[in-house]
Amino acid sequence: MALAPVALLDAHAQAAPLTPTPAHGTRAPARHAAVKPAVRSAQTAEPRSAEALSVVGSHETSHGMEQTVTRKMLNRFVAGTSPLQVLGATTPGVSFATADALGLDTYANSLYIRGYNQSQLGVTLDGIPLGDQGFINTNGLDINEAVTPDNIARIDMSQGGGALDVASTANLGGALQYYTQDPRDTLGADVAQTFGSNSTYRTFGRFHSGVLNQTGTKFMASYARTDAQKWKGHGDQYEQQANFKFVQPLGERGQLTGFFDYSEFNQYNYGNISLEIKRKLGSRTDYFYPDYKGAYLAAQGIFPAGWDQVSSPTDIAYYDAAQDQRNYLTGLNGNYDLTSRLRLKSVLYAQVSGGDYEFTNPYVSSPNGAPMIQQADHQWFRRVGGTLALQYRLGHHDLESGVWYENNDFTYSQRLYSQPLLGEGAPRKGTGPYEDSFATRYGVQMNTNTFQYYLQDAWHILPSLRLHAGFKSLLVTTAGGAFENNETYTGQSALPSGSLTTAGAFLPHVSLNWTFLRHHELFFDVSRDMRAYSYGGWNSPVAWGVDNQTIFSQLRKTLKPESTWNYLIGYRYNSKYVDGVLNLYHSDYSNRLAPITSGTLVNANQTFLNVGSMAMWGIDAGVTVRPLPHLEIFNSISYNHSTYGQGIYNAGVYYDLKGKLEVNYPSVMYKSNVAYTYGNATLNFNVYYMGRRYLSYMNDTSVDPYWNANLTASYDFKHVPHVADLNFSLGIYNLFNQEYISSIGANPISGDRQSMFAGAPRQFFGTLRARF
Repeated sequence: MALAPVALLDAHAQAAPLTPTPAHGTRAPARHAAVKPAVRSAQTAEPRSAEALSVVGSHETSHGMEQTVTRKMLNRFVAGTSPLQVLGATTPGVSFATADALGLDTYANSLYIRGYNQSQLGVTLDGIPLGDQGFINTNGLDINEAVTPDNIARIDMSQGGGALDVASTANLGGALQYYTQDPRDTLGADVAQTFGSNSTYRTFGRFHSGVLNQTGTKFMASYARTDAQKWKGHGDQYEQQANFKFVQPLGERGQLTGFFDYSEFNQYNYGNISLEIKRKLGSRTDYFYPDYKGAYLAAQGIFPAGWDQVSSPTDIAYYDAAQDQRNYLTGLNGNYDLTSRLRLKSVLYAQVSGGDYEFTNPYVSSPNGAPMIQQADHQWFRRVGGTLALQYRLGHHDLESGVWYENNDFTYSQRLYSQPLLGEGAPRKGTGPYEDSFATRYGVQMNTNTFQYYLQDAWHILPSLRLHAGFKSLLVTTAGGAFENNETYTGQSALPSGSLTTAGAFLPHVSLNWTFLRHHELFFDVSRDMRAYSYGGWNSPVAWGVDNQTIFSQLRKTLKPESTWNYLIGYRYNSKYVDGVLNLYHSDYSNRLAPITSGTLVNANQTFLNVGSMAMWGIDAGVTVRPLPHLEIFNSISYNHSTYGQGIYNAGVYYDLKGKLEVNYPSVMYKSNVAYTYGNATLNFNVYYMGRRYLSYMNDTSVDPYWNANLTASYDFKHVPHVADLNFSLGIYNLFNQEYISSIGANPISGDRQSMFAGAPRQFFGTLRARF
């Protein structure tokens, strides 16, 4: 989301799994002599249900702390909806907020799982690590850009410490593992056309080759194009994405799978608002675009009527803000049975990404005299890496060991461009091209080498009792810093350069899973997790999240990485008519680094302060009932109590944060889903409650709670000539047209901040799908 840059001091598959989910979310070989399921596809594998996820109709048990969102559940939402939107609407403990109905605006997106944000989770796609999921990703890719939502087969979510075999340097408390659908065995195609509010027009097409030869070779290729206008203000939000996947069985012993993704997101962003702006000018306050004259006058202090009510009207006097992102991601997965007891798993991947992130800046004049400039941040990075793991069956033990290596080269610069004098030419387009800059404010280049090793054992003590134990080791070194510095605009004589290393030699993870009676299950999980130092440059002349070399040199002497101990105990009941779950969890957070933000949107000043320890307690409870064969009703409630452990000094002023609640994450969430099928018709009603969220660290400003409801209805047309399946669906987002604050970005230590996004009003979407 539009979190001000998650920086270093930011807080100072492959084939389907081999067995049903182990107790702690790690993978364990199947309990039979030959490990045959290596070729089982993610598309055909039976999903593992859990908690809220039994609303999709699967009655299988999700063992331990892992939950699964299936393709069936994803289909109950409007075509093209972000999987994060589905997770947030259906899963206990998950908070997702954004500025648009489909959840595709990467600038505004905000995800939390039990108090941990998207920059503190482990995320993979078919085993490919996707890195830090914050806005302007420095070492991976947002899931919305990594794969078309239509091609996701399922999502496995671990809310404990995250599985040991998840390749991630970020996960402090959980992991999301996405799996793509496999090509079908028969020749065919899928097409879908969506129309909706705000001139939304989305086209999706997918071709399946079917099995091409005796070895079983098959592939699929898809293309999606989404074009929509913003629901407030003006500007286009355009995305296009192409996916390709092939599967090559290797006899009866394994398979190779290849995946490729291309995505391009060109989006005019929604304007940030503050509590004051919402109260005095309304939630629909947005950028001036395409009114260049209005922005030109406002940059000179001549504001629209009513703006004098706001304490800082210049900070909403932006002409536009936009982003243009291009991504290439490819991966090759291998699974092979070396012997009847030994399996080899591997993932090789590469990614190249570039992005341009633009703001008009009314605080700086162009050399030609225009009272504002176009300020654009340009990002590029390349990463290559791979994972390798061996699984061995020894008696009642399933042993697994694996390594992960990645090299990442990241470059980031901020350039300034002149805007024209009023009446002397068209203003620069927010999404480029970016030509003829008059100055470069700063440039940053970083290179990161990541190494991770893990070892784990799944011990089947009894058929009903399983113990998992293991550890991982983490070594991450990043070197680099500023290669260009324009003192006129940064105000610093030397920007940070140097290196930092994160090392965790022994990060243990232990869990126990006991089915003590038929339908009744108890589980326990404890883990220690560590997050590697990160870096960024969003709207700030930094390489490490600090302003100058002197501060960086001082901090690196005492800096320690963020780490957590996560504990969870739970009970689950599964039967034909009722599923229920109860989770109790606790986390001890060490060296919590909190980003304190001040300054303007385009020239944000971040101070990263170590707020020491943080304690988190919480409970999730959910129940699904199926009183009738085609009716499913799910309800869940979540409570979280996360408090900071000590006060801090900021700019010489002491702030007593001890006992203050965590910013951005609600203490209470409630979710309900009702799904009913009658003949060829299906109705799905979803509603959730988001409790109060604090904006400031001192808890003196907060965002009001809200309800959001969504309704989808669909009908399958049978016996249509030349069509295997034809479906029409109607979706309504924000059914009751509630006005609310959705996501929150940068947080001040006290008071208000213009870093929030208004939630989308009621939206209508219709989709026609056909399968051939």
